[in-house]
Amino acid sequence: MNQKTKKIPATNPELLAPAGSPACALAAFDAGADAIYAGLSKFNARERGENFTPDTLARVVDYAHKLNRKVYVTLNTLVKEHELSEVAEYLALLEEIAPDALLVQDLGVLRMAREFFPSLVLHASTQMGFQNSAGLRIAKELGVTRVVLERQMTLDEIAEVKKSTDLELEVFIHGALCVSLSGQCFFSSYLGGYSGNRGKCKQPCRRRYFTARGNGFFFSPQDLCSIELLPALRELGIDSLKIEGRLKQPDYVKQTVEAYRLLLDAPPEEFPKLLGEARLLLSKGCGRKWSHGFFSGESARTLIQHDALGAAGLLCGTVEAVRDNGFGLTARKRLFLGDRIRVQPQSGDEGPALTITKMFVANQPARKASPGERVFICCDKPVAERGLVFKIGESYGDYSGRIAALPPRRIALNLQVSLTAHRIEVNVLNAPLALWSREIDLAPATGRPVSAETLENEFSAANSGKFGLGEFTATIAGHYFLPASELKTLRREFWEHVKTNLKPEAVFRSSAAGLEKFRTAYLALKPGYTLPVHLPETVAMKPGGAEPANRHAIRADRLFDFNKETQEVILPEFCPEGRLGAVVKALRAAAAAGIRRFRVTALYGLALLEHLETEEVIASMPLPVANSMAALELTRFGVTRVMAHIELEKESIEELRARSIIPVELYRLGRPALLISRATIPASGEFRDGRGNEFVVRFERRDGMTRVYPKKVHSVPRMAGIYDYYDLTNAHWKNQETGTFNFDAGWL
Repeated sequence: MNQKTKKIPATNPELLAPAGSPACALAAFDAGADAIYAGLSKFNARERGENFTPDTLARVVDYAHKLNRKVYVTLNTLVKEHELSEVAEYLALLEEIAPDALLVQDLGVLRMAREFFPSLVLHASTQMGFQNSAGLRIAKELGVTRVVLERQMTLDEIAEVKKSTDLELEVFIHGALCVSLSGQCFFSSYLGGYSGNRGKCKQPCRRRYFTARGNGFFFSPQDLCSIELLPALRELGIDSLKIEGRLKQPDYVKQTVEAYRLLLDAPPEEFPKLLGEARLLLSKGCGRKWSHGFFSGESARTLIQHDALGAAGLLCGTVEAVRDNGFGLTARKRLFLGDRIRVQPQSGDEGPALTITKMFVANQPARKASPGERVFICCDKPVAERGLVFKIGESYGDYSGRIAALPPRRIALNLQVSLTAHRIEVNVLNAPLALWSREIDLAPATGRPVSAETLENEFSAANSGKFGLGEFTATIAGHYFLPASELKTLRREFWEHVKTNLKPEAVFRSSAAGLEKFRTAYLALKPGYTLPVHLPETVAMKPGGAEPANRHAIRADRLFDFNKETQEVILPEFCPEGRLGAVVKALRAAAAAGIRRFRVTALYGLALLEHLETEEVIASMPLPVANSMAALELTRFGVTRVMAHIELEKESIEELRARSIIPVELYRLGRPALLISRATIPASGEFRDGRGNEFVVRFERRDGMTRVYPKKVHSVPRMAGIYDYYDLTNAHWKNQETGTFNFDAGWL
């Protein structure tokens, strides 16, 4: 059936597909996706992918809109202070391209888009960690129209949250899963600065780890597959169902979209019969074993099988010989020219991916290899001895011709048309072009008079490779008959006038005004506070733990541990809807006990403090503040101090301090959680990776979460003009093994 004209039931949620490249975008639309999400080359959470140039993105947006489909652009990474100006230029560019929404993580980027580029519709990325109704109240105040929910919510929790908001809600339904809470994983960053919050994750969760009790892939979850849950998701009223996979190829996108489209469009009585067909389509996607992810407690308990290699794909053999120009194996599955494969080291470390462009079977060039045949695959990438060869994608059609044929974006002209019985005038509102007019002689209409819609439809035919119709308004002083032939002549004369007299660079772009406003506002940013001579330090404690070395330090305790000595309360970084009432009750008890200092570790906490008397509200790790615009945004919610994001290097912290209008704090000592998960982790205690890095994994009954901590204590020097924060909840003062995370090495 022609997907362009296919009628989708009104009760269907949006089917949202990944587009890591223009080819994937076309494959998604061909298969029936209602929308795609895509990114430019920087500031998106999949920077390792092919992504889009501004030109190809603009062409794909226009193509999608002709199909009545949507394009969402990801600008969903954390941003350093010195990058804000470049981000502003990206936002100006995107305002001109006019996608259907912008997906954001960084609070500073969100503020910049809302304040200076207001035509951009904003969606909150799952990386923002919205997990309960209190958080959604903050999301609405931030100005977003849609929230991508935290991926570790159950269906029951999603149902409760849905009742509390009129914001659009989006959930992931298929693809690879992160083991950690969204936006709270520092594992890859800790092991070399490749931050998942910057689109550069090296997926350390997929590696093999070693303990005294055995080895395994302790942090590698199965993939998510929700086809059986589609009726429940539809009943919940979820607005958008999202497929993961911007690092995937067009074959995966096409097959996955087709499977979900088949079931979403199926009459209820046909749904059970079509499940098998959908599973067959999905099985071609070469992923990991399927699961229901975190949608149920039972699924979360069995999500990780530590004896299963973390690699995705269909196992096709083991490397038996390595040569300078390739490697040999005995095929276990069929292989074809054009297939995508990955050669995975036995360690679980990331291996090279490649497309098979040349191979030999029995020393003869071949287009395919059958099971049992010895194959030599030519490649110029280093391949591990005994590496496992996984097929991660099948050969697919060449989309290059279709991509090249997409029409280029034309500069939009905003027209204002005035029509009377004797004259037509056209004013170009966003360009320095003289008013165009013609004398006419129109008779009163005896049937259907010329309408504003008729004029707009005609003037949209610009007949120009450079210019097109943007916004259109028309005033008609009466009811007239305007022959179609005469209207076409008027339209041609007007656009010929434009082509002759208007240069493209002279067209006014509203984004230019937004860019200038941002630059003016940013230059005006400066600290709006006076620091005391002696900055008080804050020390986070736990019952029975180490005591502060400085008796004048401010003592901070977790919310459910506060006592008569507590001066500051730390809110939980994760709070499912069912626990929200207990958190609110504990906060009121703390306030009744005279506590006026509160440390917020996730955005939902800001909503809970709205009606409490506070003297100090600190935005603290893992709530990320990486730039002064994020700090400025948080002041709207009563925040009086921000902790510099723990992944930042020294120079970026100094740049943040120099611009932030409120004081900045530094996480100087402690063991930060590198990942936090609701999944059952099949390991406990100390473990190490293949390079000798040591960690501790711990299930914590206080909230039912599992956390991974570095064995080394994070310890960095004091910085001038910045408050100190010491975290003794998992550390002592005299730990011998210390490290500086990214403080000295830098954050990529």
